[in-house]
Amino acid sequence: MELMKDYIEEAEKALLHTYNRYQIVFDKGEGVYLYDLNGKKYLDFCAGIAVFALGYKNEEYNQALKNQIDKIIHTSNYYYNVPAVEAAKKLVKVSGMDRVFFTNSGAEAVEGAIKAARKYAYLKDGNTDHEIIAMEHSFHGRTMGALSVTGNPKYREAFQPMIGNIRFASLNDFDSVLSKVNEKTCAIILETIQGEGGIHPVEKEFLSKVKALCEEKDILLILDEIQCGMGRSGAMFAWQKYGVKPDIMTTAKALGCGVPVGAFLMTEKVAANSLVAGDHGTTYGGNPLAAAAINKVLDLFEEKSIIENVNSVGTYLEKRLDELAEKYEMIETRRGMGLIQGLVFKVPVGEIIKKALDAGLVLINAGEKIIRFIPPLIITKEHVDQMIDILDSCLQ
Repeated sequence: MELMKDYIEEAEKALLHTYNRYQIVFDKGEGVYLYDLNGKKYLDFCAGIAVFALGYKNEEYNQALKNQIDKIIHTSNYYYNVPAVEAAKKLVKVSGMDRVFFTNSGAEAVEGAIKAARKYAYLKDGNTDHEIIAMEHSFHGRTMGALSVTGNPKYREAFQPMIGNIRFASLNDFDSVLSKVNEKTCAIILETIQGEGGIHPVEKEFLSKVKALCEEKDILLILDEIQCGMGRSGAMFAWQKYGVKPDIMTTAKALGCGVPVGAFLMTEKVAANSLVAGDHGTTYGGNPLAAAAINKVLDLFEEKSIIENVNSVGTYLEKRLDELAEKYEMIETRRGMGLIQGLVFKVPVGEIIKKALDAGLVLINAGEKIIRFIPPLIITKEHVDQMIDILDSCLQ
């Protein structure tokens, strides 16, 4: 215990205090379990915030990274590299989009999506006063552009002024969106399933109406799939379940399964009428190491039938969470899709999450009163039962 305590004390001296961390130092992982410095075992239903889709210590994934490290890690985007070309081909294929730009993170992917939308509008009329409609309770990242379209005022207020010309509408309220649209609107951005904002899936009718509106007025639809994408919903990207294709989409998190990488993708129409050489760039984005991670992740998703597992185990997780919601008066409802689920409580969930952690279960919240379940996508029904047993004991 002293060793862990010492590391935490050193961390608090050296690291900028922007996180209220749990008092644990994780040391290693295997499968869907994490181990702290004292060797205590934890069932992980957080997956590094929806990142570690393939679980820990996946030997094929690890070996692919080791092989690439021995070849070359970085060259910059002045040159082509084989892993990035292969990763781009695979990502375009599974997403149904046409062009990809690799970034280092989800927030950077959102930044690129915003720039592409604004450039698209600028090329149409030469004006720079275009507006973007985003959703209340959304979360798109912490950089200034991504923060500007994040629909939670508490994240934005200390850092004003944000980038301008952003309007906020209500998710799943088409009239609210319609009331914000004008001749200056160039894009509408939303998460297909809101994550941080409380696990709110978009409704099909709403998304279809927004898409039709965008097509009618030549507004670009940007779908943020950073947390809900990469198989978590039960489709490779959640919008594929709705049959509503975006003009631009963002992805990250499980795209690299631990290696920091993201991407924004677009249709050929947007690509041909937006960003050109010199408009956007990144030193590290799509470097050989990051691209090798993407390649192996996409290969393993197919080889291990990850999406089929999400649909099978996701249905079982819904059933078990619904049973828990029926059992406890303090739980209002469950909502979500596949392996991105939330239990909505009538009370703050902070203490419940701490109790669960003490009992060897890693959970996180999505707002003050919601427990979020975003485990590795390789979990089994037995893992779900184990999680429910621990959580049930904590709720008692």
